[in-house]
Amino acid sequence: MRAVVYRGVNDLRVEEVPVPRIGSSEILVRVGVCGVCPTDIKKVHYGTQAPPRIYGHETAGTIVRVGARVQGWSVGDRVGLHHHVPCLDCHFCRHRAFAQCETYKRTGITAGFEPAGGGYAEYVRVMNFCLPGVVNIPAKNSLEEGAMLEPVNTVLKGIRSLPLLKGDTVWVAGAGPIGLLFIGMLSALGMRVVATDLMESRRQLARRWGAWKALDGADTNLVDALRALTRGRGLDAAVVCVPVDAVVAQAQAALRGGGTTLLFAHTLRGKMAPIDLGVLCVDEKSLMGSYSSDFTLQKEVARWVFSRRLDVRKLITHRFPLEETAAAVALAAHPSEDSLKILVESGSARGPGGSPPLKTTTPAHSACTPA
Repeated sequence: MRAVVYRGVNDLRVEEVPVPRIGSSEILVRVGVCGVCPTDIKKVHYGTQAPPRIYGHETAGTIVRVGARVQGWSVGDRVGLHHHVPCLDCHFCRHRAFAQCETYKRTGITAGFEPAGGGYAEYVRVMNFCLPGVVNIPAKNSLEEGAMLEPVNTVLKGIRSLPLLKGDTVWVAGAGPIGLLFIGMLSALGMRVVATDLMESRRQLARRWGAWKALDGADTNLVDALRALTRGRGLDAAVVCVPVDAVVAQAQAALRGGGTTLLFAHTLRGKMAPIDLGVLCVDEKSLMGSYSSDFTLQKEVARWVFSRRLDVRKLITHRFPLEETAAAVALAAHPSEDSLKILVESGSARGPGGSPPLKTTTPAHSACTPA
């Protein structure tokens, strides 16, 4: 099968690799689409994991093989996949810190090599511990909508971590795909959302996604403008969807006492920034992070997406064939005025069970930690 193999920093190559062999408690999925996520972009650009790997984790496709011990799934089922699933029993899970669970840190979907998601390939193997993360896609919905389940889950997880009341004012910094999801969900939940972005086109989109106000992120008086919208009281919360340290400082300055800044894009370890500890203590302004998805929100996320209460189809602007994955990653890393969510389409025309008897890889239950 064809796959896009990460061979080093900024080095993605289309190669022929064996179709993964599944175990008796696993399934094989023919990939239809896979979203391009900033997490994978970071791994490709900064080399945070050793090659070779096959990335891509916002994956949806069709089941083509089912292990003998698998129940509840059949060849032909269309599914969305989650590559991390927690054990729900360890100390971290009991504290709902699912992304810190050792089972969760194991990547349970692979197209070969060290498991890394595998969505930039024609087929992926779903390991047994990730089967609970498989979601059925209703007939009326598309594979593209199924591929959006994972990013929507991460957004809802972030929102659930914020101590918000209906009618609160929330600043969403950055109106890219993730920022727009935050805007759409927060607005639907009854919040007054103030969005900022450097692009006027995205500020217009933010309004269409439900933002109460949309301001220029480059405004030198942005903090004053944000506070003025609350008659000087300050924001109840801020969601930072851009990895810009200066925005974090602005968010803390614009918060009311007892407000919360949520970091959603600062995923590169080792970055340091000055923090006024007195503000955190005396003014009780919280600074927190949210990373990855929450398995317990899976059914709620499916209702948001498949009912189209949150119409994720409107986010998708570009589709690239598998052979042009490097170009898809480049565009997602350096968005244009008209680009939002970027998808990679595998283009595999082989039907259920129609995979040729190619050589297959031996199942390997090795683990890797998401960066």
